[in-house]
Amino acid sequence: MSQLPSESQFGQITWEEVRQKFKEVWGYDDFRPPQGEIIANILAHKDSLVVLATGGGKSICFQLPALLKSGLTLVISPLLALMEDQVMDLKKRQLPSATLHSAMNPSDRRQVLNNLHKLRLLYLSPETLLSAPVWEKLSDPRLQIVGLMLDEAHCLVNWGDSFRPAYRRLGAVRPALQKIKPAHHPPIAIAAFTATADPKAQQELINCLQLEQPQFVCTSPYRPHLGLNVSVAWSNAGRKKQALQFIRAFPEQTGLIYMRSRREVEELAAWLREEGFNTLAYHGGLPAKERRAIEKLWLSAEVLFVVTTNAFGMGVNMPTVRWVLHFQSPLTLADYIQEVGRGGRDGKPATALMLVSEPTGILDNSDRQRMAYFAKEQVKLQDKAKQLIPKLPKRGDYQEVLKLGEDVPITLGLLHSARQLRWTSPFSYEITSDRPQIPPTESNAIQQMQNFINTKDCRWAFLMRAFGFAQEAQGLKCGRCDNCTKKRNW
Repeated sequence: MSQLPSESQFGQITWEEVRQKFKEVWGYDDFRPPQGEIIANILAHKDSLVVLATGGGKSICFQLPALLKSGLTLVISPLLALMEDQVMDLKKRQLPSATLHSAMNPSDRRQVLNNLHKLRLLYLSPETLLSAPVWEKLSDPRLQIVGLMLDEAHCLVNWGDSFRPAYRRLGAVRPALQKIKPAHHPPIAIAAFTATADPKAQQELINCLQLEQPQFVCTSPYRPHLGLNVSVAWSNAGRKKQALQFIRAFPEQTGLIYMRSRREVEELAAWLREEGFNTLAYHGGLPAKERRAIEKLWLSAEVLFVVTTNAFGMGVNMPTVRWVLHFQSPLTLADYIQEVGRGGRDGKPATALMLVSEPTGILDNSDRQRMAYFAKEQVKLQDKAKQLIPKLPKRGDYQEVLKLGEDVPITLGLLHSARQLRWTSPFSYEITSDRPQIPPTESNAIQQMQNFINTKDCRWAFLMRAFGFAQEAQGLKCGRCDNCTKKRNW
């Protein structure tokens, strides 16, 4: 562990008191590296960028400092399920926390908003944070906000210039809040946490969030107990046959099956039930109550596996997942490493299998069709943005320019991503280019995924190079992936 800051930097709290609080609330004697240095940095009101492998205990790194400080820490989270799960766990520990989201009934929302001064942690999405009634309450000078924590921060990079453009406005939040806060209030620290950010994504997070001399903690994604396998499916029938063989290789063991669309998730789950498996479909289109019920069934092992989109598993604490099946290949390595990372969080052996279409596409071109559809949708987004740009004022009020059409948020997000727009506040912008334009979409991420599928090298060595650990990857042979063993590992 890196050297911890001096105790005087924590105000009146000593490091021994920090550890005592950790043991009292979570029951552990000491932190796992590098948790201690991250917690110390946040307690010292300094910015952080933390890339920590799935299962590395990221949540405690911002929850514990929030409980030790007087004031409110905002946790920006992408998924309702993730927010509710963490708040439920905190409340079981008698810790002052709450969440705000659009699915809450009005009276519950009002109760949370009227009691912000009693909370230490408030979980909310970027969209909720920047909604008028919530922002008005958070802007009260009497409310002491001490931290802005971005959980699953890779979502800013992956979604900020597509369907979640509110992420692109987060960098303007701290300056706006600091401006209206009393001088005696402590500075607002920002910390971004993720399990997947390559060097390019790391720089994007620093720039977008306007991190100030951030402490940078980045651990290798390598999980030696997790065996990675890729297998060609020559037809849809062959894909199903391999899936059945894989599932049956892990009787009575917990697993997950990932697919890319809600419709396909429903169809595969229905087919697996016909094959005699007790499984359920899970995706973001289901009512919140139904999603919670499915999660409980899976966590209690009443249902051993679910078929899901990437909406499931992010932040869910289930250490005993023994297998992960990608019925279809993910579009990016970031998606892949997030999803296989659900396996073996207890440090015991786990196995992942990705099924891919045969390379020619003659017998089965479903993977190619899926990638082509993704690329086409990106082009459609950009075309709409290009048509809208000439109508945008050089300096604008967000609410006013929304009147120009539903494509305004994404257009502003794309311009911000292209470094041609800056947010002067969370609700006002300035176009910084005399001739603003949207650069063409890079296909590097999709190509990188294809390179991983086709590599003959150790699969973990490939992933480590992709995520900035080229030196550690030199000569690595994990001994568990299909390329290292030259055989199927299940």
